[in-house]
Amino acid sequence: MPKSPTRARVNPNKIDTTPKRRPPWIRVKMEKGENFRETNHLIHTHSLHTVCQEAMCPNQGECWGSKTATFMILGDVCTRACKFCDVKHGRPGPVDWDEAERVAQAVRGMGLGHAVITSVNRDSRPDGGAPLFAILTRRIRELQPGCSVEVLIPDFQGSIEALKMVLDARPDVLNHNVETVPQLFREVQPQGKYAHSQTILTHAKKLAPSTLTKSGLMVGLGETIPQVKRTMHDLRAWGVDILTIGQYLQPSRRHYPIIRYYHPDEFAELKEFGLEIGFRWVESAPLVRSSYHAGECVREIGY
Repeated sequence: MPKSPTRARVNPNKIDTTPKRRPPWIRVKMEKGENFRETNHLIHTHSLHTVCQEAMCPNQGECWGSKTATFMILGDVCTRACKFCDVKHGRPGPVDWDEAERVAQAVRGMGLGHAVITSVNRDSRPDGGAPLFAILTRRIRELQPGCSVEVLIPDFQGSIEALKMVLDARPDVLNHNVETVPQLFREVQPQGKYAHSQTILTHAKKLAPSTLTKSGLMVGLGETIPQVKRTMHDLRAWGVDILTIGQYLQPSRRHYPIIRYYHPDEFAELKEFGLEIGFRWVESAPLVRSSYHAGECVREIGY
């Protein structure tokens, strides 16, 4: 197990948090065509949550326009309060076990070829909500045969038992984001542990060697390029196949500040480096998020 990450040198209380002007490569045009409206209708009809909305994803227009959405299960209230995230946090209500059926029906209604399922953290439950991931994965297989399933799971506080529940349902992709470099872990996501992420990703490969594993990083939080590359080496050592890297965008002035914007050339450098050290697929660009081009990735890999 790695040593506990050191406390970050970046202290947001001592940083100028005045909103920075976004560079031209960050600007997003929101498309709201027919597919967007149909996706929005399905999501509201089935009373679902999506990370697209809850986390203010900049790619919502593009993804919904192509009938792609990342469904968020276990409600919309997270037990953690990560400083980069805009999802509501607090004490969640009871698990809605019917949620799996509603999401699966939406997947069928949208005619998806690739479904991405994520969740809030449910640290109050010993299983972290893992059974609902498994139920939903199996139900999608029944209702939408041929649809590949990607689960973007929390760290389950390092519980291998919870991880096994998810993997027993045989998702095509097991995704867990480390989010940032270990040097910033305590500052950015104080209720998480780098060691828990290591446990989840390494055991995912041990328990299900043929399942694609995936992780993601945000940049612009104060990390250095060498720190990012060392974290990428860690992820490869843990058996991760697919990596996403994107620019952190501050949801509000209450959240962790943007320390700097990475240039597209730097993202290209990180992509090239990732492929050189053995990742099977790297999505690295300013507006990349963990499920961006997820279906295309699985198809291109030929899984």
